[in-house]
Amino acid sequence: MSGNTRPTRIFPQNSLFRAVGRVAVIGASAAGGEILAMAEEMGRLIAAHGYLLVTGGMGGVMEAASRGAKSGGGTVLGILPGALRSEANPWVDIAITTGLGHLRNALVVGNADIVVAIDGAYGTLSEIAHARIRGIPVFGLRTWNLPQVELFDNPEQVMAQICKYFEA
Repeated sequence: MSGNTRPTRIFPQNSLFRAVGRVAVIGASAAGGEILAMAEEMGRLIAAHGYLLVTGGMGGVMEAASRGAKSGGGTVLGILPGALRSEANPWVDIAITTGLGHLRNALVVGNADIVVAIDGAYGTLSEIAHARIRGIPVFGLRTWNLPQVELFDNPEQVMAQICKYFEA
């Protein structure tokens, strides 16, 4: 055996990261106070219900949701556009670097069971498209008004739908 060989680690099927529901929060990388407060509350609710938060790991809605999840005792997975883990917002627990820029959007939604879009521009639109291509439900708060995006008025309403989804 060479000195460069590392042992293979096998994680049990009931590992936290395999069994827990994953909710991605996507949205504007720069947003106003009301949108950021909504994102933070969404992150807090996701954590309070025991789900893993997935984001793009950067600022704006992603950072606010991450901060909310951490305040609720949750875990945050950030899938970053760049090549440095240090670029993640301070509330990301697990930073995955990609070096792909906006192309990483497919990875964000591909690692979620449900997507919550809050506000957002074309990057958010691309993530919504990737989610719908994969058949992943998309719930929205003040975001793109599209036929396959179920829009809600507040994070509590979205959370009720997320719980129904995971209970089904």
